[in-house]
Amino acid sequence: MSTTATTPTTTPRRSNAVLAAFSGPCLPLAAFGVALPVTLPEFYATHVGLELGVVAAVFMIVRLIDITFDPFIGWGMDRTKTRFGRYRPWLVVATPILMLSALMMFVVVQPGAGAVYLFAWLLVLYLGFSIGTLGQLGWASVLAPQYDERSRVFGWWQVFNIIGVILILILPTVVIQLKIGTYADGVRIMGWAILIALPLTIGLAMVVVPEPVNAGAAPHGGPRAYLDLFKRPAVRKLLFADVLLGVAPGITGSLLFFFFGQIKGYGHTEASLFMLLYFVAGLVGAPFWAWLATRIGKDRALAVASLVFAVFYVGATLVPGGSFTLTAVVMFIAGLPYAAGLFLLRAMMADVGDEVRLETGVDRTGLMFSILSATTKIGHVVALIPYLVLQVVGFKAVPPVGGNSAMSLLTLQILFILLPGLLLAGAAWVLRAYPLTPERHDAIRLALEVRDRESAAT
Repeated sequence: MSTTATTPTTTPRRSNAVLAAFSGPCLPLAAFGVALPVTLPEFYATHVGLELGVVAAVFMIVRLIDITFDPFIGWGMDRTKTRFGRYRPWLVVATPILMLSALMMFVVVQPGAGAVYLFAWLLVLYLGFSIGTLGQLGWASVLAPQYDERSRVFGWWQVFNIIGVILILILPTVVIQLKIGTYADGVRIMGWAILIALPLTIGLAMVVVPEPVNAGAAPHGGPRAYLDLFKRPAVRKLLFADVLLGVAPGITGSLLFFFFGQIKGYGHTEASLFMLLYFVAGLVGAPFWAWLATRIGKDRALAVASLVFAVFYVGATLVPGGSFTLTAVVMFIAGLPYAAGLFLLRAMMADVGDEVRLETGVDRTGLMFSILSATTKIGHVVALIPYLVLQVVGFKAVPPVGGNSAMSLLTLQILFILLPGLLLAGAAWVLRAYPLTPERHDAIRLALEVRDRESAAT
């Protein structure tokens, strides 16, 4: 005799300690995440000595190559079946790759290293980074299947991401302020910190955090299955929003030191502090956006956050330079909505994964996160286009005597202020009429649980 459920079954609520251990690997992964669009391009252009256009071209080419890795990694994860879980073994594989990449990209590199060196090790770094981030995202999606509880898991994930960003941004500034060394020394110490943190945090997560396994047939369909996902309105909206929300902060990160140095008149250390406050604000604001998502739904909360982000960001960048305190305050305010897109989009993609599993009987979680990862990287590639635009108008990363021309500085301001604001507002527009509501997801979870129970019974 079977019973009919009317609401999805509540799985055990993960403790804060378990979620903290699970989120620990975000610390070194987030350090890579901020170094790739912000620290490394500027470091290789100014301290290693590569031309700005060469740096932009290498990063763009490598990222485009890396995008092709993601569907194969996602497909491989969906087919993985071990007694340790589906996603955890991939994080183990990523660890030595990322450790070697940190050593070569941050620590060993010397002034005069060429474009081939940058290309080769950047490609290795991106491979390890893709494996590590996709493995952790897939793991997060199965830790808590409920709509609101999933927001909590990804909220913890994002908080640790921001903590990782903050800690890694502090290092070069601390090195300079304590007179331990130069900014370049600080970047090398950054590499050592990542290298040490990787095995410690990932090892702890492996020991403490379980990995539930979704029921479902083995993936099938090959490239066709990948393309079929794009037919879903929810997937398309998430991907378009992810591109827009990825390009906007990507532009901010890649041009921040140039903007605050040559437009606002602040030094490298002051600009780093502004960025630090921006990310601290994201940490402060993250719980609010997670709370709002439980009240009005993830899609509406993300649309509100995107509009607020656009207004706060443009307002902050228009504040005149000259007052460190005022600039610090407005940059903190601008960063309050920063985290919303990063964790809500991923929680929403996990929800769509449940819908796909219900309709197809196949768990394609890894493949779906690989698509989201690909669009994020497309956003990072597009975010480097301003480097090429600035080179066309004659902008110099290290300005000549007399400084850059008025045209090049105006171009810098348009790229840094106006373009990100328009992209953020565009993300809110894309999310209109998002189809996967909280009520719809509850019905999906209920149907999945009924089907899984019937499968277990037979």
